[in-house]
Formats: sequence, C-alpha cells, structure tokens
Amino acid sequence: MMDNAKTSSFKPPVTVALTGASGAQYGLRLIDVLVSAGHEVWVMISKAAHMVIATETEVTLPAQPDRLAAALSERSGAAAGQIRCFGREDWMAPVASGSGAASAMVICPCSTGTLSAVATGASNNLIERAADVAIKERRTLVMVPRESPFSAIHLEHMLTLSRLGTVILPAAPGFYHRPQSIDDLIDFVVARILNQLRIDHQLMPRWGEDQSSVSKTKDG
Repeated sequence: MMDNAKTSSFKPPVTVALTGASGAQYGLRLIDVLVSAGHEVWVMISKAAHMVIATETEVTLPAQPDRLAAALSERSGAAAGQIRCFGREDWMAPVASGSGAASAMVICPCSTGTLSAVATGASNNLIERAADVAIKERRTLVMVPRESPFSAIHLEHMLTLSRLGTVILPAAPGFYHRPQSIDDLIDFVVARILNQLRIDHQLMPRWGEDQSSVSKTKDG
C-alpha cells in the first residue's frame, strides 16, 4: 500500500528509450529533467546505446534493469520507484500493451535502425513494440534522430512516421540563444522535447522571453 501511494504521487509516466545513435547526453539529460519535474520515468536502453553511453560520457550504467534503475535514480536524485527500467524482451512490461503504456514516449537518441523498425512495425524488441503501441493508441511519440546526412531511406521513414502523428525532432540545436557550453546545446534539444510533451521547464527561454530571467531560475 505504501509503494502504491508513493507511485501515485508522481506525475504521469513518460517512457524514455535510448538507442544506438550518437547523442546519449540528450537522453540522459531528459531523464534528469523529467525526474526533477516530478514525473515517473520508464526507461529502456538498447545494447548499442550502452556502448554509445560508455563511449561518449563518463557515465557507467549496468544492463540489468533493477541495477540500471538504481544507478539512474542515484544519478538523477529520483525518489524510490520514480524510475523503472525494462529489458529488451520484457514483454510483460506495461509499455508492451496499449492498456498499460504511458501517455507519452520519447526515443532519444533514435538510431536510423530504430527509425526503420518503428516505421515498418517490426516490433523486434520492447523499444520497437512500445513505439508501435504509442502509434496505434495515438499517443505522443517523439523520435530524436541523430544522423548526418540523411539518406532517402531515412527521410521516407520519417515521412511515414510523421503522417502517423509521430513528432520527428532531430538533435539539431540552434544558436540564437547564444550557448556558452555544450550543456546549453543539450538543453536546447531537451527543451524542444519537453515542449512537445507539454511539460513546463526553465531550460531556456521561449522565443521573445528574457534570457536573463531563465538563467536566474536555472541557477536557483
């Protein structure tokens, strides 16, 4: 009963999947911000994504779901039970069914292999199945590809998914907010994702807002 009460105190869950594209920092930062915003976060990390995280960051994450949840919770300061992690073939996970899936899902970063699989309904692993569920249930699905250049195959898959209601949000940070660090560039993309999820944030100002007021809020 206490665990249920604690879980119910979180804001609605958001599913975050990290796949094998470059840009692991975007997904890790998104998890941190969602935790800070009080949301329950359901996490899936592909085998290739674990390799990318080890290559691009100083973060070491175990593959086993329970240990992964503990590591991510410690890293982000999450409350007990706020982060839940699922393995690639955990078909009993809530994200595998329309009756249990979260209201929104983000694949960040999204490899072109995952993009292809989701566009064709492959559902070979839990990440692909969760995305398939989001599409069929007409729930928010944001995919953050990081590839350059895009081939005609990639673009056709993006068009297919966009026509199905998926948000295609490439990891392409802007510079009009005059970033001073890599963290500022990461926050630009994460802020765009949060906008699509309709989640308030103070990562950067919206167009026309005062940059200094947001900076003061971020700094506390």
